Amino acid sequence: MSFDGIMTRAITHELSHTLQSGRISKIYQPFKTELVFTIRANGANHQLLMSANASFARIHLTNEKYTNPEKPPMFCMLLRKHLEGGIIESIEQIDMERIIEMTIRNKDELGDVQSKKLIIEIMGRHSNIMLVDADSGVILDSIKHVSLSQSSYRTVLPGQLYKRPPEQEKQNPLDLDESAVLKEMDFNQGKLDRQLVDRFSGLSPLVAKEIIDRSGMSNRQTLPQAFLEVFSSVKDHEYTPQMIEADGKEYFSVIDLHHLNGEQRSFPTISNMLDRFFYGKAERDRVKQQAFDLEKMLRNEYQKNKKKLVKLERTLTDADKAKEYQKYGELLTANLYSVKRGDKKIEVIDYYEEEQPTIEIKLDPLKSPSDNAQAYFKKYNKAKNSVQVVLEQMEQTREDIDYLDQLIQQMESASPRDIEEIREELIEQGYLKRRQKPSKKKKKEEKPQLEVYTSSSDLTFYVGKNNKQNDYLTNKFARQDEIWLHTKDIPGSHVVIRSTDPDEQTIIEAATVAAFFSKARQSSSVPVDYTKIRHVKKPNGSKPGFVTYDQQTTVFVTPDEDLVLSLRSKQTT
Repeated sequence: MSFDGIMTRAITHELSHTLQSGRISKIYQPFKTELVFTIRANGANHQLLMSANASFARIHLTNEKYTNPEKPPMFCMLLRKHLEGGIIESIEQIDMERIIEMTIRNKDELGDVQSKKLIIEIMGRHSNIMLVDADSGVILDSIKHVSLSQSSYRTVLPGQLYKRPPEQEKQNPLDLDESAVLKEMDFNQGKLDRQLVDRFSGLSPLVAKEIIDRSGMSNRQTLPQAFLEVFSSVKDHEYTPQMIEADGKEYFSVIDLHHLNGEQRSFPTISNMLDRFFYGKAERDRVKQQAFDLEKMLRNEYQKNKKKLVKLERTLTDADKAKEYQKYGELLTANLYSVKRGDKKIEVIDYYEEEQPTIEIKLDPLKSPSDNAQAYFKKYNKAKNSVQVVLEQMEQTREDIDYLDQLIQQMESASPRDIEEIREELIEQGYLKRRQKPSKKKKKEEKPQLEVYTSSSDLTFYVGKNNKQNDYLTNKFARQDEIWLHTKDIPGSHVVIRSTDPDEQTIIEAATVAAFFSKARQSSSVPVDYTKIRHVKKPNGSKPGFVTYDQQTTVFVTPDEDLVLSLRSKQTT
């Protein structure tokens, strides 16, 4: 289900019930198109996330922790000026559209009471968040500016009057009875689900398919009944927040979607559901945009090294012919009297073999018999001397492939902060050039931040999600007798349990997290080794994140995202 009018109505009702009369205490803008408000309401603090992300626009309460920029953007500063300390008077949906208006009462610098509207439009790539003066309707600013060249219908700029998006002239499904629904449908035209989306506001294609499925044969009697059945629960605010996994995809909904026939998970609130559904998705989208060049470079380097390894293996195969070249040289030397300049080949008896067969030796017709023999001896010496060099290069290339494979895996679960650490590591390793010269005044190096987890036995364990974090966690942060975990022979995160003798359940849970943040995330029965930190060593000169270990025990676990999320703490080190 997309964030349609039904979802907007449901989340508006939940937010109004939870946040009405609440006071806005803090405002942050962690990313270009996202805002986080801390609101004190009903004796508790709530975090409200509003996003105008082109792919993941939404609004809901969140339990996620966001890293805020050192310098707040201009829009964030304006919101702080007008809204911090303000009281939320109302949160309303406009008709059945994907538009939410939040009215906030606050005092200005002179102490006069003023009202502002924060308008959230959830409309795909056209999504926006605008601060509007409630009395005049003038836009004070917006998270996205829309000029006349971008839209001939309306501009969204400071100083302009706020104008709602163009009306779609659809029927409001909450105001209709069976005859009104029937009047809008053309059964001869077909494509009834498409007609539902085109003629009634608030419906996504997924809800339309559900109505058609509930109506069975979809005739003039069953279709209006199924339509009103769905909207009866919506009208009465009777929602069943759920996620459904079907055909390899995840869906979210506040009504039952029987036609999907998938695995269903229920949630206590709509915000819980949305928080869970969008977990990681928007962040992955930001990382993809932020690190496109980085990921492309890593994959190119990985493929380049794979090709290099194939060439080295071919070179090694050629080097294995060293003894054959030596034999040809010696047989030619023994048969120089039989060779004439200009010969392209010669057949001689191979007296090195018991059966003494006749073999053919190719010659360079431009060389003398003696030079041809010497050419084979030179090939022999070159091949013999190259074997050791090739073996060393092959070992180094395999190390580079493993290292790059590990970095590619880390990119898949990296946060924006992790990406910067990976980029810095690649600069240090010589894969990238620094974009700008470091300032003379060198900043004090910050310690990598580790993700914190708490087991069901109330023991804490830590996770490194890139090599800088892994090195810090294993070699500096952890204590000698604490327990260290890592997927067996699989690129992944280092995990350390802050205990010298953890219970079995904590080990299983920490191993599950280690498997989840590894290349085997989508696998089952993943082997994870654990041992004490004292048995983990980092060889001199080894790549970042690389260690050796012994005296390990292996457990087998299946990565479980829901378990990982339930164990994750809201803090970092």
